[in-house]
Amino acid sequence: MALEVPPELEKEIDERITHYPVSKRSAVLTVLHALQHHFRFISEESIEWAAAKLELEPIKVLEVVSFYPGIRQKAPGKYHIRVCRTLSCAMAGSYELMDSICEKAGIGRSGVTHHDPVALSEDGKFSVEFAECLASCGTGPVCMVEDDFHEAVTDVDALLSQYK
Repeated sequence: MALEVPPELEKEIDERITHYPVSKRSAVLTVLHALQHHFRFISEESIEWAAAKLELEPIKVLEVVSFYPGIRQKAPGKYHIRVCRTLSCAMAGSYELMDSICEKAGIGRSGVTHHDPVALSEDGKFSVEFAECLASCGTGPVCMVEDDFHEAVTDVDALLSQYK
C-alpha cells in the first residue's frame, strides 16, 4: 500500500530537501520529522516513500528510523505524553510522575525497550515515553502532552483531565 502524502506536506518536504544540496541523504532526518509530525509515526510505507523521495534504498532510511528513539515506529495514543527523565527532572520526581501517569491512564510499561519506547493505554487514548531533556531544568518534573508543555507537574488527575 502506497503512502498518500498530501500535496502541502510534499511541498514542505521538497523545500526542506533544498537545504541539503550536496547530498539528499543528509535530509533523511528532516523528512522523517515532517512525516512523523503529519502521520504521528513512521510506518513501513513512510520509510519507502522517504527512500524514493531521497533516491535511497529503504534500508538507509530504516537505519535512521531505528537509531533515533524520537522516531516512533508505531502509532501513539490520541494524546502522546513525553516525560523528561534527565537528572534535574528525575530528582524532582519524573520517575514517580511517569508511574502515576501510567497508573491513572491504564498504561503498562512492561514491554518498553530502547527500540520500542512508547507504551499505550488499552483504550488507545494515551501513550507515554520518557524523553531526554525538555529544557526546563528548574521547573521539574516536566512533560509534554502532544505539543503542550507542562512544568512542575504534581497533579496527574488535573493533567489528564485536560485531555479527556
